[in-house]
Amino acid sequence: RHLNKTVILIQKWWRGYRCRKYFRKMVETAYFIMKMNFYNEMAVRIQRRWRGYYVRKYTHNYYALKKYLEAISVNNAFVRSELQEYTEMKENEKKMQDLEKKEKEKKYQARKMHYLLSTEQIPGIYNSPFRKTADPMELLLRKSKPLNHRRQQTKSPFAYELYDWPTCKKPPAFVTALPLLPIDRQKPQGPFRDTAEVLWQRCKPLEPTLRVAESINSPLEKAREGIGRGEWRNPIHDNEFLLFSSYHENEKYEPSLCRSGKYHQEAHGTKYFREIYPKKWVADK
Repeated sequence: RHLNKTVILIQKWWRGYRCRKYFRKMVETAYFIMKMNFYNEMAVRIQRRWRGYYVRKYTHNYYALKKYLEAISVNNAFVRSELQEYTEMKENEKKMQDLEKKEKEKKYQARKMHYLLSTEQIPGIYNSPFRKTADPMELLLRKSKPLNHRRQQTKSPFAYELYDWPTCKKPPAFVTALPLLPIDRQKPQGPFRDTAEVLWQRCKPLEPTLRVAESINSPLEKAREGIGRGEWRNPIHDNEFLLFSSYHENEKYEPSLCRSGKYHQEAHGTKYFREIYPKKWVADK
C-alpha cells in the first residue's frame, strides 16, 4: 500500500507539472500572436494615414482640384453666354433675311401691279378716300418702276445666213456640228417637233452604203470583193441541205447576192432582175 500511494503521488505531481508547463507555453504563444496582430494593425493604420496624405498632397490635390473645377465652371458659363449670343445673332440674321425677302417680294409685286397706281383722272384701289394718309402700298407703287413684261428677242442660233444668190460667192455647206441651245429657249406650242431635231435631220451628212459608195467606174470584181468581205463578217448559209439548217423553217430567209446558183455564180445585182424557178421553165434546160 505504501508503495502504491507513493507511486500515485509521484505520477500526480509529474502530470501536474507537465500540464502547467504546456499551458504556460500555450499562453505565451497566444500572447505573441495577439501582440503581432496588434503591431500589424498599427502598421496598416500608419500606412493608411501616410498614403492618404501623400495622395491628397501630390497625386490628387484637393485644393488644386477644387480650383480647377471652379475655373471649369467659370469657363462653361462664358461659353454658354457666347453660344447664346451666337444663336441670337443667327436668329436676327435669319429674321433680317426673311424681312429682306418679303421686301423684295413686295417690291416685285408693286412693280407688277404698277398699273393700279392712282392717276389724276382715276384713283387707285389702294388710294381710299376714307383714309387720312396714303396707304403704304400706294407709296410703294409711286416709288417703284413698272415691270417690263416683254421678253428680249434673242437671235436664234439656227438662223441660216443668206449667201449671195446671184453671184454664189458663198455656197451652202452641210452643218456637222450645231451650236448649243439658249438656256431660256422654250418648246413651241402645238404638235411640232424640236427645232434641233429637225435641223439635225435636214443637215445630216450622207452615209452611203457599200453599193452606193462604190464608184460606177470601179471594176466588178472590186465591188464583189467588198460585198464578200461583209458576208464573211455576217456569214449566211446558202446550202439548204446542210445539217440542222433552218432554210425551210425561216420564211424571211433571203439568200446572199453572191451565192452560187445552179449553173454558175450569179453576178452582182441579178437577184432583183432574174430568179431561178424551174417550174416555170418551158424546156428542161
